[in-house]
Amino acid sequence: MKFKLRMKRQRGERVQKRMLLDSVWNGLDPKFQRDNQYLGRRATVGCVALEITQRCNLDCSLCYLSENSEKVKNDIVLDELKRRLNRIYQDFGIGTKVQITGGDPTLRKREELVKIVRYSASLGLEPGLMTNGIYASRELLGILKEAGLKDVSFHVDITQKRRGYGTERELNGIREEYIERVRGLGLFALFSTTVCDKNLDEIPDLVRFFIRHSDVVSMCSFQMQADVGRSVLGKRCDRITFQSVTQRIEDGARTCLAFENLLMGHPECHRVATIAVAGDTVIDLMDNPKIVEKFICEAGDLDLDRSQPYKSVFKILRFVLRNPSWYGLAVKFAVRKLLRYWIPIMKAQFRINRLTFFCQNFMDSDNLNMERIHHCLFKTATGDGAISMCLHNAKRDEFILPRARFS
Repeated sequence: MKFKLRMKRQRGERVQKRMLLDSVWNGLDPKFQRDNQYLGRRATVGCVALEITQRCNLDCSLCYLSENSEKVKNDIVLDELKRRLNRIYQDFGIGTKVQITGGDPTLRKREELVKIVRYSASLGLEPGLMTNGIYASRELLGILKEAGLKDVSFHVDITQKRRGYGTERELNGIREEYIERVRGLGLFALFSTTVCDKNLDEIPDLVRFFIRHSDVVSMCSFQMQADVGRSVLGKRCDRITFQSVTQRIEDGARTCLAFENLLMGHPECHRVATIAVAGDTVIDLMDNPKIVEKFICEAGDLDLDRSQPYKSVFKILRFVLRNPSWYGLAVKFAVRKLLRYWIPIMKAQFRINRLTFFCQNFMDSDNLNMERIHHCLFKTATGDGAISMCLHNAKRDEFILPRARFS
């Protein structure tokens, strides 16, 4: 009886997700309804940020918090956070990625943080933790994993002004410490880097660091400087562009990467490339636009659990085997990769890791583009539903001050 009820619920959730995907797709401007469009096919949204505190234990030179954020002493109560999670499930469906963030979420009481993660997972959402890592101990991460946490994203870069660290290379010691905290827990490790004039030229070395640690690190996100919140560095310099950042990522990977083959929402917002790593050899997994487009169009609702990579690979193989139109394309792609990279794959003893490079172009608060906001992939949960993260950061005080109690 329980099995039948579970199957019935899962079918209902799949139908609901399909309807939500169609709704998102139909809401896109026709010029962005392309065969390689991720939004409305693979996902209803990239992720939704759930801010559980405005407090932080760092003072970054590029910070999306407002000048008033840390004057707010009362964190949003659990019942309100649960209501927002319910709304996320209702609006975006099962499997939606929820980024539990702040401020720094580890400043919330441990038992409350665990309850937030557990409730999110109970809805069928995929909770992740966004933290500077200072209080994210291995013990805490293990407890959160048991509660349903899928991944942890560590924000580490020189804009945080950590005492004694003046370069990204010096900060690699902290990154290595964080990687060891996660190792073996079954969590995906992500790293976020805010790109500014001071660290732009360090990106290649940083990319090589992430490649060396791709057995644990699954994604590295490079967020270009934006003039938001209480940032003191202001607007980015002319050197920081999609082209300059992606070029430096390629320099670090020592190969060209197909950043243009997947469209994620608005083309001015994101660039993404996914690679396989065999030893020190990088293999671009998205260099065939026909495969990317065909997979997005035909397997958009294929459920792939990022916490179970081998199961996801099996699902993809089963999908290909059940669809004869894929045989020629898939075999040709696999054979071409094997012939080119057979030696490094053999040397790596078939231990192959996957790593995604993500480049994000957040908007300045005084220069919001409404077309980009309408096609936003990253949103922030508010009391009235999720809105564009760029819009939320630009108008943060309007959302946090009405509920605030000040010191």
